[in-house]
Amino acid sequence: MTNLSQIWPPPPPIRGKLEGGQVHIWCASLDLHPKTLIQLVKLLAKDEQERANRFIFDRDRQHFIAARARLRLILSRYLNVGPQRLRFRYGPQGKPELAGGNGDALYFNLSHSNGLALFAVTKEHKVGVDLEWIRPVDDMDSIARRFFSKAEYQAYSALPQSQQSLGFFNCWTRKEAYIKAIGQGLTCPLADFDVSLTPGQPAKLLSIKDDPQSVELWSMTALAPAAGYVGAIIVEGPVPRISCWHWTEISSEQTVGNSNQV
Repeated sequence: MTNLSQIWPPPPPIRGKLEGGQVHIWCASLDLHPKTLIQLVKLLAKDEQERANRFIFDRDRQHFIAARARLRLILSRYLNVGPQRLRFRYGPQGKPELAGGNGDALYFNLSHSNGLALFAVTKEHKVGVDLEWIRPVDDMDSIARRFFSKAEYQAYSALPQSQQSLGFFNCWTRKEAYIKAIGQGLTCPLADFDVSLTPGQPAKLLSIKDDPQSVELWSMTALAPAAGYVGAIIVEGPVPRISCWHWTEISSEQTVGNSNQV
């Protein structure tokens, strides 16, 4: 089971609403007791249960169940609809969206890595979120050379060796968040846009090949939900008001309310 050192607080039990210009981000552990998983799988639609059963490894299957069930519980808090009643449709690259009458109510995205998940929820604007557990990668330099843009690889290579791992994952999560926000997945060439990656500097979408003016349409923020993890969120539109919470087992009985601000 992943030992998570949580940084974000649990949500206070104060009723609130998600307004335009706000983004709520939840982090949650996916390593759960088997009895909890038995209850959560009941929240999933038939196609989600079938997808869960296709995983070869138990941990992957359990993490999928936990992530999708928690997504349903989180969205149901905003829509006043039971989590089992939510229906999803999927874009060409598999990005989930709400369907069945709630499709235009919320935008959301999720990501998980090594037993921790992030869920971003907002109104009116496209959103993408990505999360990575910082870990050794044997072929990190060759991956960066292959997938980063020329400017990104130069920035990565210029970092002290002690900072290159963090710089690598900064870049990776920020690029993933963007391609998830636009719904293109890896069909969007990763070298066709630049993001910042230097540790200690703000997260930012720096340039987009063949469409430089559209950079101004996006706002990017770095995330640090737990020790040893790095993440990023990007939202279409001006800089949002971001609230971050840690999901607890009692969160489903609480209402969305005030929080710490990023």
